[in-house]
Amino acid sequence: MNQKAQQTVYVNEFTDGVLDPQKPMLGPVKNGGHIVANTAPGCWGPMITPALKGGHEVTTPIYVEGAEVGDMIAVHITSLRVTSMATASGNDAPVEGRFLGDPFVAVQCPECGTMHPETDIQGTGQTAIRCRKCGADVTPFQFTNAYTIAFNDQKTIGVTMDKERAEKIAEDGRSWMATPENSIQNPVVTFAPHDLAGTIGRLRPFLGQLGTTPSRAIPDSHNAGDFGSFLLGAPHEYALTEEELEDRTDGHMDINRAREGAVVLCPVKVPGGGIYLGDMHAMQGDGEIAGHTTDVSGIVTLRVDVIKQKHPGGPLMLPVTEDLPYLAKPFSQKELKEAEELRSSWGMEAPLEKSLPLSFVGTGADLNTATTNGMERAAAFLGVTVPEVMNRATITGSIEIGRHPGVVTVTFLVPETLFPNERLLELARSQYQSSIE
Repeated sequence: MNQKAQQTVYVNEFTDGVLDPQKPMLGPVKNGGHIVANTAPGCWGPMITPALKGGHEVTTPIYVEGAEVGDMIAVHITSLRVTSMATASGNDAPVEGRFLGDPFVAVQCPECGTMHPETDIQGTGQTAIRCRKCGADVTPFQFTNAYTIAFNDQKTIGVTMDKERAEKIAEDGRSWMATPENSIQNPVVTFAPHDLAGTIGRLRPFLGQLGTTPSRAIPDSHNAGDFGSFLLGAPHEYALTEEELEDRTDGHMDINRAREGAVVLCPVKVPGGGIYLGDMHAMQGDGEIAGHTTDVSGIVTLRVDVIKQKHPGGPLMLPVTEDLPYLAKPFSQKELKEAEELRSSWGMEAPLEKSLPLSFVGTGADLNTATTNGMERAAAFLGVTVPEVMNRATITGSIEIGRHPGVVTVTFLVPETLFPNERLLELARSQYQSSIE
């Protein structure tokens, strides 16, 4: 990129659902600069918008000054603010006859045969999304059990709506969801689901999509090992081999620890990295077990730093201390004193390890494969064996599910002597220093 790098890049543009390294990026943003984005809802809105080819609608990627292939970009999530006043979500079932192999990627009108048809909204309910060319119902997904949820002004609490209120929201969906002007998705509240009414939920927003551009064109929701496996031998233009799937960057994590205050270290696989984001969720339990959660619009502020260190193949995370597994929390001064007394009482000459938490993201077709992937990434990055990672994750950490069926974090306390980069060690110290003192 020949343009002058900017201290702050403002983003209100979106992809067509495909992360394509051949397409222009925004920016560049300065190394150490900020990205401010108005993000569109992920999942359900794009899933019922056949013109989008990836199942999500993420921001146009941003070029980061100085980011070269092989580096990592530390993305500091400095602020997340939900702007939607309501949304809808629930468990899905694909509608046969309306797609070629993959309802997220290759939607086809069942009557006129148009691929990725433009649509119009006619009324409300699950038959409201209509092919602009022939008028057919083209929704490739329907709800099996679903809800409409409204939020208070403080965005701290949500309550699921009954039929009458859900239908009121459905009549002006883009306004209630605060959908960005440049977003083309159909608002999911149009379906007016109301299977749950009066259910209370706490808001804790995070980014389901945050990462870097893969080194080949991949539909955004499939930029991970689990959803990416759907592309293997697929009958559409984005089909991949297992070897080609390694070009992914695992930006579609749905890990609820990617929230305000966390740092996500993303692998750089194309010049400039191509940071993209979206799919903000208002709340989600570990695993996103329903397959979907509360997709919302939001305002996000990120700070980016380039780290000249060979990446492990996928993302690393420095969650906020509160989100760390109990065994992976940094030791307090009291605990360190007790450990030193124990070491001395045994007359052991070897010093105690000085350690800090790292969280390695692993993805795969299922949870076992994802766990193996995360452990192998950790071992290669730290220069140790997988059995050592297993031991450390067992007694000083945990394996946690990001998304079922195949995204996990392998989190454990890493000895400072194993950190392969001084800058990464400084980041970890900065992230957790207050909890140690």
